[in-house]
Amino acid sequence: MNMKKTKRELPLHLMLVPGVLILLIYCYYPMVGFVIAFQKFIPINGLFGSDWIGFGNFRYVLQMPDIWQVLGNTVFIASMKILLGLAVPILVAVLLNELKHVLIKRGVQTLIYLPHFLSWVILGGVLVDILSPSEGIINQLLNAVGMDSIFFLGSNKWFPAVLIFSDVWKEFGFSTIVFLAAITGINPSLYEAAIVDGANHTRQAWHITLPGMVPVIVLMATLSLGNVLNAGFDQVFNLYSPSVYQSGDILDTLIYRIGLLDAQFGVATAIGLFKSFVSFVLITISYFLAYRLVNYRIF
Repeated sequence: MNMKKTKRELPLHLMLVPGVLILLIYCYYPMVGFVIAFQKFIPINGLFGSDWIGFGNFRYVLQMPDIWQVLGNTVFIASMKILLGLAVPILVAVLLNELKHVLIKRGVQTLIYLPHFLSWVILGGVLVDILSPSEGIINQLLNAVGMDSIFFLGSNKWFPAVLIFSDVWKEFGFSTIVFLAAITGINPSLYEAAIVDGANHTRQAWHITLPGMVPVIVLMATLSLGNVLNAGFDQVFNLYSPSVYQSGDILDTLIYRIGLLDAQFGVATAIGLFKSFVSFVLITISYFLAYRLVNYRIF
């Protein structure tokens, strides 16, 4: 019986082989490079020929004058993206659910979903033009009402807000689909009973729609914990400049400059290893909370 089952499932296992090989080659094999974090790495000497310095790179990182500012920027920007990235799609999903005209509803869904497919290279160029202090449409509108131009991408006051709101604008359409799917799972008889009791649309949304979305909201929130140190390298890299390092520099951009521009490979790897370890712990906690709170399991 077991032989028959094995023969029957053998093609399925063979189909997994290419994917497993790709995973091993591109995800696990590069982890050997983590040893660089404990070395004074010199490329010509290779991984196993460079001098071993233990936690020297980590001590150097902790003594860097701007490391805590960069860490604070990363946590703040990522946390605000997570919070608004949950709140905005929830609100939009509830509002779209109230639309009765199918064509308008689908049209709005398509329009808000499109930015998700654009890279930050393209959107970065668009934002640079829109927010330009001299020719940008936003500053032209401000000038038209008698206000001074604002250098959004060159001001430490405004730059974090630009990062947060532009990321939410780009991604909220994708997240809205998840919450709309959660709404479709709510029993329609609850709305019918509420209408009979005289509940208006606001009351229906507050007492039926939102409570029905709670399991999915809790799941999405807990799974987002692992992204607390992921503030979005591609977005920041395409928008920032030295003038906004104080408020916009994050761990990923710091790693890029130290590792690739300054060739301090050991220090950059040490920061990356720290970031990976913290993310691993947070992801583990998030999956544990997701299992305990909403019975979500990946296996």
